[in-house]
Amino acid sequence: MSLRPPRSISAPSSAGLSPLEYELASARADVLGRQGRKVEAALVKLASWSPENNHKTDRQTLLDEASDAVWALFIQREICGLRNDKDVIRLYQIPGEVLARLGAARK
Repeated sequence: MSLRPPRSISAPSSAGLSPLEYELASARADVLGRQGRKVEAALVKLASWSPENNHKTDRQTLLDEASDAVWALFIQREICGLRNDKDVIRLYQIPGEVLARLGAARK
């Protein structure tokens, strides 16, 4: 006996995405949104840092956190087939010092 998936999943719909494709696209969008919020939060923390107000947090640590968040967003976008990051850099206003650290290994 051979098994095959139900037609509602396997047959391409002429009206758009199959239910499985829809769920996958929804999951990708959710992950991109969550990672985008992480980037925003990391960049806000970095931008609000000043030596007078932040005695406990080192600026280098904030730079590392921001670059890790941006790197993860770029990787996730690449997985989703989005390869042009110029619009993301402009949208989030990612500083050059963060971009310079992307993918760097820390000691």
